[in-house]
Amino acid sequence: MADQLKNIDACVFDAYGTLFDVAASARRCAQDIGERWLDFSAMWRKKQLEYTWLRSLMGDFKDFWHVTGDALDFTMETYNIHDPVLRSRLMELYLKLDAYPEVPKMLENLKARGVKTAILSNGSRTMLTSAVRKAGIEKLLDHVISVDDIQMFKIHPSVYQYGCDCLGIAADRIAFQSANAWDVAGAASFGMQVVWVNRFGQKPEKLGAANKPTFEIRSLDRFSQLLGE
Repeated sequence: MADQLKNIDACVFDAYGTLFDVAASARRCAQDIGERWLDFSAMWRKKQLEYTWLRSLMGDFKDFWHVTGDALDFTMETYNIHDPVLRSRLMELYLKLDAYPEVPKMLENLKARGVKTAILSNGSRTMLTSAVRKAGIEKLLDHVISVDDIQMFKIHPSVYQYGCDCLGIAADRIAFQSANAWDVAGAASFGMQVVWVNRFGQKPEKLGAANKPTFEIRSLDRFSQLLGE
């Protein structure tokens, strides 16, 4: 394996779980959810992702805000929580998820080096705009690309192709960063140079050697080193 990314024209980031902490909403409502709030958060995220894959397979697109609400409803029913005020609060907070601490400095470093930066996300345009503004990173991103425009969720190849088209850059000259192992597999299969930000020490997906990341790191504070800092 090489020790650096090579011939990179743009650095593209997944949003949820990679730049933004998807557990932040439930964490802020932990007192209302109860001591199992972390399990609650994990189920919410699991169903959110499952619904994107299922809707893609069914050809029945609803934007990520709709999907996130459906996944929350499933989770609240599972935990026998019937509280419309709490539901509204959790959804409101999802628009303002915390960015991971290293994210602003990492993006500042890339911009100082003249590297083109972008988000490519399942998130709706409204959700992404809100999260990016809350994190204060608007000026550090050249593009914020939502799947809303093509009405298909990752990991369908058309999403990665759309990212390339928006940037005007070939897949093999894009460094794609994601904390989600399934997203890593999808981008690698499409031909991008992929960095897996494996924040929680997950095991890799068993989808074949061609779908593995180029690099694996535990945090984005190490990412600039892969560009030859």
